[in-house]
Amino acid sequence: MQSLRAAVLLFVFVFVTLVLIPWQSTALRYKRPRRKTFPQRYHRFLCRIFGIRLRVIGTPVQGQGVLMISNHTSWLDILILSAAARVSFVAKAEVQSWPFFSTLAKLQETVFVDRVRRSQTGAARDQIRDRLKSGDALVLFPEGTSNDGNRVLPFKSALMGAAEAELGTDAAGNVRHVAVQPVSVAYVGVHGMPMGREYRPLFAWYGDMELVPHLWEALKTGPIEVVVEFHKPMTVDSVGGRKALATIAEVMIRRGQARALAGLVPVPEEAGSAGEAASADLTEAVA
Repeated sequence: MQSLRAAVLLFVFVFVTLVLIPWQSTALRYKRPRRKTFPQRYHRFLCRIFGIRLRVIGTPVQGQGVLMISNHTSWLDILILSAAARVSFVAKAEVQSWPFFSTLAKLQETVFVDRVRRSQTGAARDQIRDRLKSGDALVLFPEGTSNDGNRVLPFKSALMGAAEAELGTDAAGNVRHVAVQPVSVAYVGVHGMPMGREYRPLFAWYGDMELVPHLWEALKTGPIEVVVEFHKPMTVDSVGGRKALATIAEVMIRRGQARALAGLVPVPEEAGSAGEAASADLTEAVA
C-alpha cells in the first residue's frame, strides 16, 4: 500500500506540474503579477497532496525586499517555505543541470550561485542585491548544504553581503537597508507521532543521498508535520554589521529549531526594537 500511495502521489505531482508549467512560463515571459503569487498556490497544493502539515509561527515579511535566512534539511524545504510565503530561492549553480527540477527552479525565479569559484561571489551578491531592491523576497541557506535535521550547521556569511543593500532613505534622510528575516524549519512529526532521530533521515536529504530514490522513500513513508517559525526581522545597521547579523541569525534559527523539535511553544517576543532583541542574541552568541 505504501508503494501504491507513493506511485499515485508521484503521478499526480508530475501530471499537474507538466500541465501548469506553460501557465507559469507565460506569466514570466509577459511579466504578469501572478508569476509572484502562483508558486505559493502551487506549493500549497503539493503540501496537501504529499501530506505535509504546516504549522506556521510568526509573520513573513512580504511586499518589500527581504532576505530570508533559513536552515536547510531537505528538498522539501522548498515546498514548505514556498507554501508559507511568496518567495524565490538562492540555489547552488549545479541545480541548473538537474533534469526537470532545474525547470521548476527557473520558473520560481531562482538566483543561481557558483559557490566553488570565489570570483563569482561578488557577481552573485550583486544579483541578489538587485532582486532585493526590486522588492523580491529571497530565501538563502547560509549553511551551504543540507543536514540531518537534528541540528543547524555553522553559517557562511559570504553571500549575506547582500543584506547591506541600501533601499533608499526615510523621511529623516536616514539610509534604509534591506530587511533580513531568520526562519527556522523543523521536521517534528510523522503519522501524527513525534518524529525521532531514527525517522528524520527519511525526509532529511543530505550527504551523498540521491534525489529521486529519496523522493520515493519520503512519499512512501507518509504524512509529516513541519514547524516553520518566522523570527523578528532585522537590518545590518540595527545589529552592527554583516558578520554580527549572520551570528545572530544562526542563534535565532538554532534556538527555533531546537524549541520545535522539543515540542515547545515559542515564547512571545518582548516589546522593543529589532535591534534590542538582536543585540541580546549577539551577546548570547558571543558568551
